[in-house]
Amino acid sequence: MSDLERRVVEALRTCYDPEIPANIYELGLIYALKVDPSGAVSVQMTLTAPNCPVAGSLPAEVKRKIQAVAGVTDAQVELVWDPPWDRSRLSQAALVQLGLF
Repeated sequence: MSDLERRVVEALRTCYDPEIPANIYELGLIYALKVDPSGAVSVQMTLTAPNCPVAGSLPAEVKRKIQAVAGVTDAQVELVWDPPWDRSRLSQAALVQLGLF
């Protein structure tokens, strides 16, 4: 993982699902992260449910936080629904944080 990619991941870890007290990275909502050497970042992400109340605002927040990372020249965030999110995508850290481990 490059230094820029690490910093982008740290920025993603500051974004939280409003209904679950864990960040979107540990929840497994980030399906793909690509960081080009030029600084262009593209993310494919999902939400815990299609009717999530932050469906309109969370992807925009993710984009703003990525754009604020030093070295990022462009940020694209795509909201995807396939495959549907489920609990199997939770990291060990999220399982512990949510008391599910």
